Amino acid sequence: MERMPRYALAILNQPSAEAAPHLQGAAAFAFADPAEPHLSVLDLGATRGDGIFESISVGDGRAQALEHHLRRFAGSAAKLDLPAPDLDAWRAAILAVIDALDPVEESWVKAVLTRGIEGDGRPTGWVYASHSADNTAPRTTGVRVVMLDRGFRHDVELTSPWLLAGAKTLSYAVNRAAIREAHRRDADDVIFVSSDGFVLEGPTSSVVFRRGDTVYTPGTGLGILEGTTQANVFRYAESLGLATGFELLRPAELQQADAAWLVSSVRLAAPVRELDGVPFSVDHEFTAGLNAHLLALRD
Repeated sequence: MERMPRYALAILNQPSAEAAPHLQGAAAFAFADPAEPHLSVLDLGATRGDGIFESISVGDGRAQALEHHLRRFAGSAAKLDLPAPDLDAWRAAILAVIDALDPVEESWVKAVLTRGIEGDGRPTGWVYASHSADNTAPRTTGVRVVMLDRGFRHDVELTSPWLLAGAKTLSYAVNRAAIREAHRRDADDVIFVSSDGFVLEGPTSSVVFRRGDTVYTPGTGLGILEGTTQANVFRYAESLGLATGFELLRPAELQQADAAWLVSSVRLAAPVRELDGVPFSVDHEFTAGLNAHLLALRD
């Protein structure tokens, strides 16, 4: 019997109903070999990072928070003035690449929409799926984190919407540079702080922290990405009888929290075990229960 693959790729024919298809009369998407070249060197996603993406966790063949990811995908497209993604076509392509993978406990899917070839008017879209790396260590041992200045005020989303704060864009050079800076400081990850001194988010994660019987995340309207995993963390906390809420806080206040986590779609919940070189308390029991909940929580 032929073994199913560790990777799968589907290329959308008409990523948006607002633009013409790439091939008239063709199917909504077609499978392609991930090892072969498919993207034009003139595509604005490659030349200018002009596009958006979503990464979705998959457990036992089922996507986590798929509809939430699709809504966020559409929201990011609107912030970039991209043609609105045809969510029915994207949903079908996402489910198809998941189904094409060799089934394992954990995989992930990345959906990408770019503005396409400059002057063409047709966006480019593809969905790629792969088995996940082993995230046992960050989920159990935790991560060492440093706080870095993001260089924007906390209200940048309101004052400067053209900076695209809160959109999940392909322009990830700054995020990758921040992770490299963390490594230079003998840390694993980063929490960004606004230029006026408020806690924001990680380069690829949301910040969650607990104080007493309440689980918090930084307040809304901060130019940070709406967290799909963070929303499920709140649901889990509430199932245990804990309160949840949003709070605008400064780094010194975060350092006084009882526990903190960086949460994201694929890595799930990574407890902070060190913050700016100072050991940080890890709630191992809550963390284990939270990750078990996130792993089981699939659409």
